[in-house]
Parts: sequence; C-alpha cells; structure tokens
Amino acid sequence: MKIALIGYGKMGRMIEAVALERGDTVTCRIDRDNQEDFDSEDFLGSDVAIEFSTPATAVANIEHCFAAGIPVVCGTTGWTARLDEMKRKCEETGGALMWASNYSVGVNIFMALNRYLARIMSSFPQYAPSIVETHHIHKLDHPSGTAITLAEQIEAADPAVKGWKEPDGSAEPGILEISHRREGEVPGIHTITWDSDVDTISMTHSAKSRAGFALGAVMAAEWLAGRKGWHTPAEMFNDITKQDFFS
Repeated sequence: MKIALIGYGKMGRMIEAVALERGDTVTCRIDRDNQEDFDSEDFLGSDVAIEFSTPATAVANIEHCFAAGIPVVCGTTGWTARLDEMKRKCEETGGALMWASNYSVGVNIFMALNRYLARIMSSFPQYAPSIVETHHIHKLDHPSGTAITLAEQIEAADPAVKGWKEPDGSAEPGILEISHRREGEVPGIHTITWDSDVDTISMTHSAKSRAGFALGAVMAAEWLAGRKGWHTPAEMFNDITKQDFFS
C-alpha cells in the first residue's frame, strides 16, 4: 500500500513507523513547509493519504486529496464544524473520506461499550452521565474530539440527555458535562461516569502510548484504499469482526 502522510509531527512519525512495520510504503511526507508536494508525482501516485495536521489546515488538506482522487483518512480534531461540508464535497467530487476523533482499536471497542451501556441506562433515569478527559499539555483543543464523540453517542442512545457542555458552575438537567485536564505527556484517558444517589457506574480507557492511535489510522488507510464516499471506523471494525458491535 502506498501511503502519503499529511502532517509530520509526532503522530505522523509514529504512523510512518507503523506503516513500514506492516509492509506499506510511505510515498511522501507533506507538512507546512512543503505544500508544493501536493502536486508531486509521489503524492499523486499514492493509494491513500493519512492526514494528522492542525484544525486550521485540515480542510484544505482534505480538499487537496479530493482534487487528486486520493482517499483520505483524517484524524485531526477541532475543525468538525465543517465536517458536513466535507462530506458533501466528498460525494460531489467522487472522493473517499474517513474521519474519526480517535482511531485506536481500544478506543473504538470502548465506544462500542459506551453505546451499549447508554442504551441500557436510558431505562434508568436516576443515573446521570458525565465525562472526564485527560491529555498531554500540548493538546490545544478541548474537550477532546473523542470525548465529544462519546457524549454524542450517549445523547443519541438516551433521550434524557439533550446535549453536552463544559462545566461553568451551573447544572442543567439533561446536559452532560465534559471536563478536561491537561497533564504532562498523558496520551489520553477518558472516563465515563453514570452517577445516582445510591451508586456509581464508571468505565475508563487509558492509552499507554500513541502507538494504538497510529495502528488504527494505518488499518483505516489500508481498508479505505480503493473505496469511494464517506466512511467511518465503525464500518471497518464491523467488517473486521463480522459483527454489528460498532454501529
């Protein structure tokens, strides 16, 4: 598989290492200092691109992939107000796009459990959900894209949950609060808590390194290559497991 890397920071380098370990080829590494390489033969000859850049550059990077007819796996967060726009452009251009807040295999299993638990808890209104996410001090956006995805999954499964917000000192019935912490070099910890007057149910995913994110992104690229349209990691994991756990 010939993979173009867009964004060559810590994640880009880790994705490169994982791709090479799996026998894939990295055709080019495009960052802010070599944008002209979007016109290079190496980029145009790629089977798929993996985009991990910044919220300010993600949309333009995806559009370059659409223009070149190259499927793109995007893991950049903080720009999703334009996600619907990118889905439309994907269809209009005949492109292929997969976006996720987190590609980690473990996190996607965690998300499947979150959806299942939220469906159960919708029958027990005495429990109120909340989320706490912890990441390294270099992560600028908050709450994390993963935490927002988890909250949206709960909202979709439980009619009592009407939305989410970050804590501001006021409590609103039906509004799930997402708290964030920034500590050291923590790769990512997400805890979902369902609290009642008599007990508390919680589950946590704690990443030990960024390697899990990189592996999931490369798996997504290998799966997306040759496909068209908008896709999600849930489709890929359902395909891998031959089950419907991830929808």
